[in-house]
Amino acid sequence: MKNIHKLTLPILFVILFTHNILAQKLGKTEWFDPNAAATTFCNPINIGYNYTTHNHNGIPESRRSSADPVIITYKGEYYLFATNQAGFFWSKDMSDWNFVYGSFQRQPGDDDQCAPAAWVVNDTLFYVGSTWKRDHPIWKTADPKSGRWTRHVDKAMLPTWDPAIFQDDDKKVYMYYGSSGKLPLVGVEVDYKTWLPKGNQADYAQLYKATEVEDIQRPYGQIKEVAILDPAAHGWERFGPNNDMEPAPWGNFIEGAWMTKHNGKYYMQYGAPATEFKGYANGVHVGDNPLGPFTYQKHNPMSYKPGGFVIGAGHGNTFADNYGNYWNTGTCKISIKDRFERRIDMFPAGFDKDDVMYSITSYGDFPIALPTTQRDQAKGASSGWMLLSYKKPVTVSSSEECMEVETHRMDNGGKKVYEKFCYGPDNLTDENIQTYWSAKTSNPGEWLQMDLGRKMQVNALQINYADHKATQYNKAMDIYYQYKIYMSDDAVNWTLVVDKSKNDKDAPHDYVELTKAIKTRYIKMENIHNASGLFAVSDFRIFGNGLAEKPKMVSDFKVNRNKADSRNALISWKKQSDAIGYTIYYGITPDKLYNNIMVYGESSYDFRGLDKGTKYYFTIEPFNENGIGTKNKIIEVK
Repeated sequence: MKNIHKLTLPILFVILFTHNILAQKLGKTEWFDPNAAATTFCNPINIGYNYTTHNHNGIPESRRSSADPVIITYKGEYYLFATNQAGFFWSKDMSDWNFVYGSFQRQPGDDDQCAPAAWVVNDTLFYVGSTWKRDHPIWKTADPKSGRWTRHVDKAMLPTWDPAIFQDDDKKVYMYYGSSGKLPLVGVEVDYKTWLPKGNQADYAQLYKATEVEDIQRPYGQIKEVAILDPAAHGWERFGPNNDMEPAPWGNFIEGAWMTKHNGKYYMQYGAPATEFKGYANGVHVGDNPLGPFTYQKHNPMSYKPGGFVIGAGHGNTFADNYGNYWNTGTCKISIKDRFERRIDMFPAGFDKDDVMYSITSYGDFPIALPTTQRDQAKGASSGWMLLSYKKPVTVSSSEECMEVETHRMDNGGKKVYEKFCYGPDNLTDENIQTYWSAKTSNPGEWLQMDLGRKMQVNALQINYADHKATQYNKAMDIYYQYKIYMSDDAVNWTLVVDKSKNDKDAPHDYVELTKAIKTRYIKMENIHNASGLFAVSDFRIFGNGLAEKPKMVSDFKVNRNKADSRNALISWKKQSDAIGYTIYYGITPDKLYNNIMVYGESSYDFRGLDKGTKYYFTIEPFNENGIGTKNKIIEVK
């Protein structure tokens, strides 16, 4: 026994030593394990957003972008398809997304991967992209992870821009499509085998002869109008940065069709008013048949997020996760290098006891709990972790100089508009996705350091990289980020908390959930490898608990609806020293305050998203690093 004991000690030492070495190689620390399953996610969704192709939209700058997401379940896993990604993504948990190359593009200039539709029939996954041409294929596969797809139909013969596919319980298949400032979304029953419209083919002779885009998109025969905007009555459907451009220069855009069936009712979802505006939202019309007629849901928009770090929630889809919980996806804006510079978000959604369709976007850019069972989505899915980093002081290794940058917009005289952009450290904590800090180089050793002001409990971090002076176009095999994050109580003695020095995955909005919370005051990020361009970060966001008092209830809360135009209201309140921001809730009844507006550091909001002839109810709550304050008494606004 003594000899065995003597032999065991060296073996145990070797095992422990080997374990420590492996843990270091994997990047594991006491607080972070890169292989641990996440319990939360944070918007924007952290996928390897593709860089646009060279000179895309006539803009030479390299930048990432995607939009118009569709997430569906297939064989117990989640598949995400979105605009111009050179493929698609899959995940087991809606947090860790894996890329699969799959080029559906026939020619470089085609839009076969723009605003795609994906759907499942039996054991087969189908896909179709956007095009005004009537000769594009319908793709299918039973093994999407392989990247191998075959053509179900070689020529679809329908002009499908922003398509959506729906199979009803009776196995009939419908397609919806359209993107226009003048025309409605349309829908039609299609033959599953041929993908031709059902009905008398003579009804479509005029359609097939049409050559102009507007003529192609008009309803013909059995192709029915399913939704159209009414901005004169619905304030949120108006064009403009703050729903403030009447008449709209290109019309009031409707797009992004999606169909959801619930309790025998059909919910025709659509996006409006335009992807580059903060009010980009999803609405629904409801009917008793898949081709209508449909009635505007009084609770609209169904998904709306005009404030916060992530702005915009339009043009997405609605799906149920593996536990039966609904989610609504959408498109959020950056719109700096290009008005189509965008990202993807996802929010809890559902149907209430009165079959009203809703989406909960409040604190929707803070960590959201992933599902592990069926739950009441009307309560949202917040992790409870608050933002600790807002307006906190940051020091950096270096900063790029300010410069005049072309905005790719024109002034009223038709001249190019230039703006002065600065890349200082204040941009790291301003909760503005459109601004960013940039170091002077992409070299290893460039760093940023934040002071939380006191010890706080840190549960998660989000690093939102910016594409400053990037040179990458489209996909490549070597796009990834590497870094280390240290924490300290005194800014002298540092502890390595997150080690991503061996990371080889593209993660432009890298969300890091700690396996164990840590209390700290100072946080430092050190660059090791940058994907493309300079080491630049839009916002370095820290989440957890400030370990102090929540803010007091807001006083002097008022909602003054405009008598001349009841679509507009001025919302005001008294600014509080103990709050960093405010969440305004509103809805059509006191128990349906589903929509919200997040505001930082202000005491008023010019709201232009109301519907004429509809009574509303409002309330407000303050928040800070320590939690959320008590809501005010609900105000009725006629």
